[in-house]
Amino acid sequence: MEVLLIYLLLGMGAGTIAGLFGVGGGLIIVPALVLVFTAQGVAPEILTHMAVGTSLATIIVTSISSIRTHHGKRAVDWKVVATMAPGILLGSWLGGMTADWLSGAWLQFLIGIFAVGIAFKMWADGLRKAALPTDGSRLPGKVGLSVVGAFIGWASAIFGIGGGSLTVPFLSRCHVIMQRAVATSAACGLPIAVAGAASFAVQGWGNAQLPAWSSGYIYWPAFLGIVLASTWFARLGALLAHKLSPQLLKNCFAGLLFIIGVRFIWLNYSVLAS
Repeated sequence: MEVLLIYLLLGMGAGTIAGLFGVGGGLIIVPALVLVFTAQGVAPEILTHMAVGTSLATIIVTSISSIRTHHGKRAVDWKVVATMAPGILLGSWLGGMTADWLSGAWLQFLIGIFAVGIAFKMWADGLRKAALPTDGSRLPGKVGLSVVGAFIGWASAIFGIGGGSLTVPFLSRCHVIMQRAVATSAACGLPIAVAGAASFAVQGWGNAQLPAWSSGYIYWPAFLGIVLASTWFARLGALLAHKLSPQLLKNCFAGLLFIIGVRFIWLNYSVLAS
């Protein structure tokens, strides 16, 4: 019961931050689960893989809720989603395999670099003043979208995210209007999460170091607690976001990601260098 309470609290925090800053919860859930699993005494060789796999599993639930909302507003470009989906599914599955080949230290190190990169990107976006066209005129053809989808799926599965940090900037650069880019990215998050979570479950299946109540690298008590709480508290975060400056929120979240990323890099650099 105490363990479930911890994950409920984590879900509350992740949901609130996701709603407050307008980002997927995976950017918060993975680092938080790494800390919680470490405190629980989970084997360091697998705890990061469990954090990523469990995060992807939770995104399945949250993305379905998000898709329903965006679809109701007719904001999802389903043609783009359908074109990218095969590449996303393949890339996400390969991302789970890639993560399994990496040590826990390397995985944390790469997540740290990714977090720092996203932080700098958010700061740079806040300084950019020029608006891009919004006619979708620079979208590539079917092959190009499939290749991009494969890369986004691969990278997202490694980092345990729904892909919004990669898909939204890509679609925006292709001159897709922001609301449509966000909605389409949310729809792309479902195949990322499904294929990625399945891959992590298969790659970790039968590992002797896994704790009870695990299916491969997916830890169900964490999944349950996060899913039960995050959906409701994401709404609270969204309400709070409307009362605060959007740019201030982005800068604060970028700062949080920067601190998390630097911590992961610092803690694991010495291990990798030795």
